[in-house]
Amino acid sequence: MNRDLWIGCLLLGTLAWAQAQPATSATAPNSPAAAKQRDRDDDAAKPPAATGVAADTPVLTVKGLCGEATPTAGAKPAKSSCQTVITRAQFENLVDALHAGKDPQSVRDLARAYPQFLVMAHQAEQRGLDKQPRFQERLNFARLQILSQMLMTQIQEEAAKVPESDIEDYYRKNSGDFETASLERIVIPNRTRAKTQPNQKAEPGEDLMTKEAELLRARAASGEDFSKLQKEAYDAAGVSGNSSPDPRMENLRRRGLPPAHASVFDLQPGQVSPVISDATGHYIYKLDSKGMDSLEVAKPEISKTLRGQRVKKMIESLQQPFATDVNRSYFGPDTGGDPD
Repeated sequence: MNRDLWIGCLLLGTLAWAQAQPATSATAPNSPAAAKQRDRDDDAAKPPAATGVAADTPVLTVKGLCGEATPTAGAKPAKSSCQTVITRAQFENLVDALHAGKDPQSVRDLARAYPQFLVMAHQAEQRGLDKQPRFQERLNFARLQILSQMLMTQIQEEAAKVPESDIEDYYRKNSGDFETASLERIVIPNRTRAKTQPNQKAEPGEDLMTKEAELLRARAASGEDFSKLQKEAYDAAGVSGNSSPDPRMENLRRRGLPPAHASVFDLQPGQVSPVISDATGHYIYKLDSKGMDSLEVAKPEISKTLRGQRVKKMIESLQQPFATDVNRSYFGPDTGGDPD
């Protein structure tokens, strides 16, 4: 790949990367608290020497490029002495506007790409590309994208302010989602890999393991150790591997099991389930104990769920008053989702 093409790919990739960075702050973007927090975060992400750089100190200087950010003061210099200066404040405003990431590597990547953007844009203007109709169309579309992204950032920030009362109400109404259980489980493969003994009557592998599962279930219900029974299940199936299997499953949520297995949460402590069979094998569970995640433990998860619901509701409320008619004679049959 030649150097010019590499630079073009770098610039386009950096722009796409910068625009794709998510907003992470849930504080109002223009509030004094948010500004102070951003300053603290910025300084924490910089090398120690960078925190002493004044806001009006140059951090990037593009020599030979005139009038892009902060031109050299005084009379218009000769082209060879032109330079464009970007101060710390200007660069950090750019980082903040692009949501370009505050980690040192992201900042360095943008510092490498931004001067190249300035030079390439200057050359494009020299060639009159900014006067072409296509440029204006793309500029208009970019404006729509940027405004949409900024609106989405604002919506996400507003949605993140979930009232404590809503979190508590969700916890009460969905208490089953936060129920936990400590279980033991025996897994019996559907088919045996073991060879039939000389005097043993041949049976289909599936039938043999189904019978084995029922025998193991009866022994489990009588109180035999699940670790021992799991090892015997593997031996019966001819499965080599862990000689000391651990059947315990601690503090598991209901949704942590396949839907067809979730009924084991309805067992009482000490009870053993019937054999549960599906395409992956046969399963036997024993419920050892039940519990419940506290509100404090569940709060981050609930907040994330409610935040997503609030974002969806806000977007729907914005879109609801509008409708789009699509001319199928022009666009043809739709093979994907309808734009309207």
